[in-house]
Amino acid sequence: MKSLFERLEALCEGAIAVDRDANISWMNDKYARRFGLASATEAVGRPIEDVIPGSRMPEVVRTGAPIVLDIMVLAGQHCVVTRMPLVDEAGVLVGAVGFVLYDRVEGLKPLLDKVAQLQVRLTAAERELSESRRARYSLAAFLGVSAAAAEVKRLARRAASQDATVLLTGETGTGKELLAHAIHNLSPRAERPFVGVNAAAIPEALLEAELFGAAAGAYTGADRRGRDGKFKLADGGTLFLDEVGDMPLPLQAKLLRVLQEREIEPLGANRLLRIDVRVIAATSVDLAARVADGRFRADLYYRLNVLELAVPPLRSRLEDLPVLAEHILDDIGARTGQPLELDDDALLPLLRHRWPGNVRELRNVLERAVMVGEGSRLSAQQVMRALPAGPAPGREAEAPSSGEVASLRRVIADAERGAIQAALAATGGNKLAAAQALGISRAAFYQKLAQLGLG
Repeated sequence: MKSLFERLEALCEGAIAVDRDANISWMNDKYARRFGLASATEAVGRPIEDVIPGSRMPEVVRTGAPIVLDIMVLAGQHCVVTRMPLVDEAGVLVGAVGFVLYDRVEGLKPLLDKVAQLQVRLTAAERELSESRRARYSLAAFLGVSAAAAEVKRLARRAASQDATVLLTGETGTGKELLAHAIHNLSPRAERPFVGVNAAAIPEALLEAELFGAAAGAYTGADRRGRDGKFKLADGGTLFLDEVGDMPLPLQAKLLRVLQEREIEPLGANRLLRIDVRVIAATSVDLAARVADGRFRADLYYRLNVLELAVPPLRSRLEDLPVLAEHILDDIGARTGQPLELDDDALLPLLRHRWPGNVRELRNVLERAVMVGEGSRLSAQQVMRALPAGPAPGREAEAPSSGEVASLRRVIADAERGAIQAALAATGGNKLAAAQALGISRAAFYQKLAQLGLG
């Protein structure tokens, strides 16, 4: 054996042997010097990974399979290496040997270039995937100067400081997804994945696999290697479940189990996987009403509704409309390369609209107004043409007579007065129910009543 090692030492650029525990049993001095050792005896008896971090020799010892040809980087230099298992006379695995065949790889340059290109592409793909699973918005993106907007931000900060499940409620287009991103970014999980899934946008037959994953061949057309679900992808971070009120009843039971047990069972699998995921759910429907009529599980509702954050509709925070319109026009202008702004009187038709589609509808209206108009200033006529045809429901504020210009404060007050009167009428004068319908707290509702002389 000594003669064999001496011959190999003369033929190669480095040689090493390990025992069955992957501890170094022999090493030539030439190889030892590569790792800053004065002699090979300093390495004998040490785990190989202490001397050569990332070595694959333990893999050879564990599996008994050779790695005939490999490229390893030593001190920034590519080397061609081979690793072989060692067996005794009885065929029992006793260790492994490795050799650096040569460190001049010019002949392998085309192959190494190809490997380098693939590595760059892999790194870029991993970076892109990582970015796609990061929250995009901060709390600063929820624009508003109203008391209602300030209350939403206060509750969002409170939710971010805790690790409990959050339920975001409110009409479509109010900014629930934005707030979910912001809560994640303010939380201790900010550096971990943020994964979103819309329960209403995925067919019921595929939703279980989308959420919990699927084993190989779990269903016709399934990936032969299986696939990870959104819960697994969000492990350590946050899962945003949008439109959770539209989830089918059978899946509601499985979601409840995940929230309680912190375990998922992929479709077609017979194993449970432990996960650590914070859930933020959102809905634009009345979950309590769905519980009452049997379309949503009561136990799941209580499990999701640990921290509820009601996002108010745009019509109940019209003070925020000017700053929202300005931000949206800045965004459109950045995309079109043309600065945009509203004429002084162009805000009035916006303030009189009821905004059933909320901030999302506001963006749509302003984009249409930009398309139908010319120049960088949007007039009241352009805005009115972009608004939905016919009178918007709840447009109680009276238009100023010809030549009269109403103050912004008056228009906002008139619009709020109309919204509150409509809510009280719809709820039979029940102030708590009216406040809930408007998406504001009871305290804020009573404050508005006093300010507007409706108390």
